[in-house]
Order: sequence, then C-alpha cells, then structure tokens
Amino acid sequence: MIEVENLTKRYRDRVAIDALNFTVAKGEILGFLGPNGAGKSTTMKILTGFLPPTSGRAKIAGFDIFENPLEAKRRIGYLPETPPLYPEMSVRGYLAFVARLKGLGGAKVKSEIDRVCAAVGLVPEIDRLILNLSKGYRQRVGIAQALLGDPPLLILDEPTEGLDPKQRAEVLGMIKGLGGRHTVILSTHILPEVKAICEKVLIIHRGKIVAHDAIGAAAFEQGLDETFIRLTAE
Repeated sequence: MIEVENLTKRYRDRVAIDALNFTVAKGEILGFLGPNGAGKSTTMKILTGFLPPTSGRAKIAGFDIFENPLEAKRRIGYLPETPPLYPEMSVRGYLAFVARLKGLGGAKVKSEIDRVCAAVGLVPEIDRLILNLSKGYRQRVGIAQALLGDPPLLILDEPTEGLDPKQRAEVLGMIKGLGGRHTVILSTHILPEVKAICEKVLIIHRGKIVAHDAIGAAAFEQGLDETFIRLTAE
C-alpha cells in the first residue's frame, strides 16, 4: 500500500527527515513513533502531498504522490494534528461540505455521512454545532472526514493529542477497528498507544529511522521500551 524510498526533506541547513525507507502492507496499522520534533509530521505531510520532498520517492497504492498526485490522494484519508474543522457548522453540514470537496454527490453524500458517523460513534451528535462538542467528539469528526469516500489508506497525525484518558481509549479503540478494511498510519509520541493497537512500529529520531519491526517480535519488544526512553531523554 505504501512504499517510501530514500525520502529526505531539508530546510536550508536543517535536515527534517533523512533517507527514510519503509513499506506498509495493505490492512496494516503502523505506529509511527517518535519524540516531538522527530520528523513525524513532516513525513505525514509529504505522504499526503502537502509538502514536496527534497529527494526520494513515495508511492500510495502504486501511484507516485508527486507524479500522479490526484490518483494517490484519492486513496488517502488524512487527519492532520489540528483537525480542519469549522466550528460554526453542524457535524452533518461539515461532513456534507467535505464529501462534496472529495467529489461525492447526490444520494452518495447522505449515505457516506450516515456510514462514517456510525463508524465513529457520532450519530447522536450529528446535528449539533461542532463548537459545542467536546474535544473527544471533535476528534471523531476529524476522523469521520478522513473516512469519507472510503479511502484505503488513513494517515492520522497525533489523533489523541489533548484528550483525557477516557476519550483517548475510545479513539484508540475506534482506530483499531479500522484496521484490515483500511491501512492506517498512526503518528504519535506515546509508546503505550502503539503497543495497544498497532501491528508494526517504526521509530524515528532526528529524522532517521532507528527501529522498525512487528509488535510482538521478541527481540524487538525486549529493547523497545529502553530505546524509546533513551531517545525521549536526549
């Protein structure tokens, strides 16, 4: 589903990400883990076509994100770190607006809104204004807009940031349920979140990959906690 080859992004004398190489299989949930400032958000923005790389390539379902951007982007649902919400709109109105931006029309808009609201537990809130929702429900609206059009790939950048423990657990459980039907990249700096719902983990630090393996692999698990604690302490 995702192929990344020598992906690099430089800002003058600063290297944000340095020659990243990894793949993500169809239906897999990958935890993209690293301390704040490690290069996670930069990578997500390149994968979604928001930023160009300095060098390297990225393919989504076989389509190069910069040579075939429209085809690649049609296969991506993206939740940035700050959800792109309009608080003065109702949940239904906002999702209808996003659905039309994605090229959906007619009866398909209503059916997609009903489907994604059911998937993320928003049905009771569908006619409320977004500004009146809790932080947890606003995150659900952000995930719902990413799900519109049923894209095979979901890229979720820090989806639990700022949530209380109950809201965090609810959102993580919802994301876990999306695996299999969707390929998911979950960007976070919280190791227990990755262990709870991901099948593989990729750890990035100062723009470089320092670990990449399956959750549950004995040798990898043994040093995972120590590696992450050491990196966050630097």
